Amino acid sequence: MKLELQGVHKYFDTPSGPIKILENVNLQVAQGGFISVMGPSGSGKTTLLHLLGCLEQPSFGKVFLEDTEVTDAEETVRERIRLHHIGFVFQNYNLLPTLTVLENVMLPMQLANVKSSEQITRAQSLLRLVDLENRAHDPVTRLSGGQQQRVAIARALSNLPGLILADEPTGNLDGRSSKEVMDVLRSINDHQQITTVLVTHDPKVAAFARRTFHLENGRLQDLTR
Repeated sequence: MKLELQGVHKYFDTPSGPIKILENVNLQVAQGGFISVMGPSGSGKTTLLHLLGCLEQPSFGKVFLEDTEVTDAEETVRERIRLHHIGFVFQNYNLLPTLTVLENVMLPMQLANVKSSEQITRAQSLLRLVDLENRAHDPVTRLSGGQQQRVAIARALSNLPGLILADEPTGNLDGRSSKEVMDVLRSINDHQQITTVLVTHDPKVAAFARRTFHLENGRLQDLTR
């Protein structure tokens, strides 16, 4: 999936006046690209992901996904895009503790009304991809943090998205687990050409991407030029 932001500004209104989050952000990511965005806490990294993920809309400017402008799309359209075309990976995994590993991976497919037989087959294949097929029927609470994040990656892929958005995916992990998670994300990008946008505060994690940007004071700078 190709991504483009054109002259994007994002402000939040407060009683004391608007707070600037993003200012004139322009970004192009080709199909199959892998970029990382670094910046201090509160710099707007998560807001940037939310704009790309159709979770928020810009105050000004335009957002395009695969040449289709989604800036002012109705919420029902945005929901459909999120469900069928975007996979999200969060710092805190956001897995359901009452479900097994396999059931967590199958959940987005259930929401998308995928046939039951296809859900199981696809979920098993995805768990094989992240090297957790032997843990399919375990409660996710029995897994380590790194393993839970790999389940979250499998879940993000369950509806065959064209885009993965990862928000500090290694923020709760040690060095070894962080590398394992990033190896998985890089391998998926290399072999499946799924466009990937990662935000992180860790330069070692950012280095897994093909391009690195820095976001501060609302402005986005390409560090790889």
